[in-house]
Amino acid sequence: MSTNDYVKYVTQQLVKYMDTPKEERKQKKEEKKTVDVQPYSNQWLGILPFAFKLMVNKKKK
Repeated sequence: MSTNDYVKYVTQQLVKYMDTPKEERKQKKEEKKTVDVQPYSNQWLGILPFAFKLMVNKKKK
């Protein structure tokens, strides 16, 4: 991607953001907060910590 393309893309995104009403931006921000978030270990480290946790819990029972 050339620099010119990147500047064009960033400008388009900025204009799109500025054109949306403030209330709509706030609403989208609130929706992002309420979306079910994955546990920290899954989000950053993948499925391996989850699998390890399941194995440990299975051995405890």
